[in-house]
Amino acid sequence: MNSLTPSPAFMADDEFAIFDESASRFFAEMLAPEQRERWIAQGAVDREAWLQAGQSGFLCPSMPLEYGGAGGDFRHDAIILRQLFLKGGDGWGVQLHNAIVAPYILHYGTEAQKLRWLPRLATGELIGAIAMTEPGTGSDLQAIKTRADKDGASYLLSGSKTFITNGQLANLIIVVAKTDPQAGGKGISLVVLETDGAEGFRRGRNLDKIGMEIGDTSELFFDTVRVPGDNLLGGTEGQGFVQLMQQLPQERLLIGIECVALMERALNETIAYVKERKAFGKSLLEFQNTQFKLAEAKTKATVAKVFVDHCIGLLLEGKLDAVTASMAKLSTSETAQEVIDECLQLHGGYGYMNEYPIAQLYKDIRVKRIFGGTSEIMKLLIARSL
Repeated sequence: MNSLTPSPAFMADDEFAIFDESASRFFAEMLAPEQRERWIAQGAVDREAWLQAGQSGFLCPSMPLEYGGAGGDFRHDAIILRQLFLKGGDGWGVQLHNAIVAPYILHYGTEAQKLRWLPRLATGELIGAIAMTEPGTGSDLQAIKTRADKDGASYLLSGSKTFITNGQLANLIIVVAKTDPQAGGKGISLVVLETDGAEGFRRGRNLDKIGMEIGDTSELFFDTVRVPGDNLLGGTEGQGFVQLMQQLPQERLLIGIECVALMERALNETIAYVKERKAFGKSLLEFQNTQFKLAEAKTKATVAKVFVDHCIGLLLEGKLDAVTASMAKLSTSETAQEVIDECLQLHGGYGYMNEYPIAQLYKDIRVKRIFGGTSEIMKLLIARSL
């Protein structure tokens, strides 16, 4: 599969080309059609696949060597994410594990916490999740009800979460909770729960989604779960809201990378289809309408990739701000919806059939305008900069 644009300058080193090829082979093998169908049927990726990803160097590549990682940076995470989505892996929460959960621990954890958790995240022994959203609370994080009440040297975790990626398999969960319910955002802390043997912790349903079916997305319940006091991320109460806000630019950029990869795959699938499909004695690609529709789609996807590459460059320099990341998330998710819809249309009735990859892409793309902050929330954030 050809990329929409040449690799940007920050990807010029041969190391990244080699890593990209390795990731391409790994995810092509792991996401072979029969395997994907089995994972869709069971609603989750096998735990063994996580261990294989760890053994092959595709978990926590940007974590430092001293914490079990490969000593890379966000470029390695971006390569993994693109190849995962090009190969049909939307729903397998590798990007959440690598580029959201692990960085929280790296940036805010104590030295003991980093040494305790990051090496096991890198091997796949631990599968990471972050529990923010609650049944009655989405984007308004300050309104969460989950509590972590101090009890001697421990915290008692009480509440519920929903829409949690990796929720059925995760055995290390960063829980967003109120340690001081009277303090608003300043009373929010991040508490890390190792679920194995945690009394009072329950997993609810593996939620039935319209897309991203290979991944587990779950309800979680905390019925006065006792968590050691040294599982408070960073060791200081009330830092959770600031920690969450500081990581949002990277999290929203991840969605931008996903959307570009999904557009890239949709174009590849559609161009191959219209070359082969015949109507009125010639291929669909020979019709001017097909050419024009694909020309528009490729232009939109290419512009999106250029902007996302620009944002990756800013992130690598420590300059990606919340507003620019919000623009990337808003623009790519909205554009990807348009592009993939047009690609499905060019498939005609076959595009509506699940046996064609474009149907899966059409289902998978819809949530990108919702999670990580809805398009409406992105517009509010951008508007504040006017």
